[in-house]
Amino acid sequence: MTENKINSGSIDVFGVGNALVDILALVEDDFVIKHGLNRGGMTLMDSETQGGILHDLEHTSLQMRSGGSAANTMIGVAQSGGKCYYSGKVAKDTNGEFYRQDLLEAGIDFNVHPATESNGPTGTCVVLTTPDAERTMCTNLGVSASLAMTDIDVDRLSHCKYSYVEGYLWSTPDPRKASIETMEQSKRLGVKVAFTFSDGFLVAQFADDFHKVVSEYCDAIFCNADEVRSFFKEESLEECARKMSEISDLAFITNGDKGCIVVENKQIVDVAGFPVKAIDTVGAGDAFAGGVLFGLTNGLSSAQAARWGNYLASMVVQIHGPRLEGSQAHLLSQVISG
Repeated sequence: MTENKINSGSIDVFGVGNALVDILALVEDDFVIKHGLNRGGMTLMDSETQGGILHDLEHTSLQMRSGGSAANTMIGVAQSGGKCYYSGKVAKDTNGEFYRQDLLEAGIDFNVHPATESNGPTGTCVVLTTPDAERTMCTNLGVSASLAMTDIDVDRLSHCKYSYVEGYLWSTPDPRKASIETMEQSKRLGVKVAFTFSDGFLVAQFADDFHKVVSEYCDAIFCNADEVRSFFKEESLEECARKMSEISDLAFITNGDKGCIVVENKQIVDVAGFPVKAIDTVGAGDAFAGGVLFGLTNGLSSAQAARWGNYLASMVVQIHGPRLEGSQAHLLSQVISG
């Protein structure tokens, strides 16, 4: 999608996130144990530490993708038939150009100015998937850690229906500030705000921030069962949903193959998942959010949007990597009416 194809009011979602080249590998459990990684979570690391992991993967088949949570979600929107713009920071290096080309080929408008290499390399995330389909992420943020409000195209934001901000941006100060300012600009411009918690460790570390963001800025919340339990310090998922209904008009709580809980205007509805055999869970939550955001911006009810999101997530967990290939839009009517 080129710049001249974007017209006023035509963009469904404006995504903001860490622009990371994903390096995907299938490994055994002992590899994760050997490197002392937070199994099933995300660990921030310097280039030397990440380089050691990559060295140990030199005889392993690797795949590369333009990634980062919000970028994968924008791809889900585009594959559903929607239009979106993505804002993230890459360097003027080989990985940065790969990232740009890969997103453009996926139908995402990504026309940011790359930073000079003196500011650091394009960020990378080594995604390790074990035989139980769990993913463990080893992230070197690189230049993405310097994302600032000056990198956010407010004019394009003004033409969107929703902005979508990933919680991973809270890991470093400048992107955290840019996230809040993006939300403030969205509210000023009449653009709805969606926010994803991203990871349980972020919920624990930035609990006060996340509570403030939910109550002051957000029109839609995305989180999984573990994250919402951490958010409310409550084990009962039903009680978490009830508490969410008190502070948010719209929230989507994913719960693995059980599907998700939709919290809307104090009503709580379970939307069933699609039972499948998962081989790799990386990108499932992102695909879910992409499907839901497409639905919310294209006339579907929240329950229909959640069903479409559940379907995309169920397809992603059956493949290696964070995203499907090609358009899925032709399946929409069949899925939401099923």
